[in-house]
Amino acid sequence: MNLEAYLPVFLFILVGIGVGLAPMALGKILGPSKPDTEKVSPYECGFEAFEDARMKFDVRYYLIAILFILFDLETAFLFPWGVALSEIGWTGYVSMVIFLLEFVIGFAYIWKKGALNWE
Repeated sequence: MNLEAYLPVFLFILVGIGVGLAPMALGKILGPSKPDTEKVSPYECGFEAFEDARMKFDVRYYLIAILFILFDLETAFLFPWGVALSEIGWTGYVSMVIFLLEFVIGFAYIWKKGALNWE
């Protein structure tokens, strides 16, 4: 087995790590660091935290997020299909109609199960 073939992959990984770490290191070295009470105070919502940060969330938050990602990714397949429709012919058209049918059946199923209802 020739390990020289893996040299470009190794270099690519090293460059990727360097590109990720170099700006952080430069910011830490060159950036001013004078913390005061206002800089270290909570800023996201404007008031002090009043509960534990590890409190439990309702599972519906996660369910809606997963369903959004799932259907968002499925609709992303429609754009290349629409662009290449004239080139893929009837086979591509029929396969996308089957995909869209599965998409609609899945959407109807989660709607029927009440996964999209928010009480």
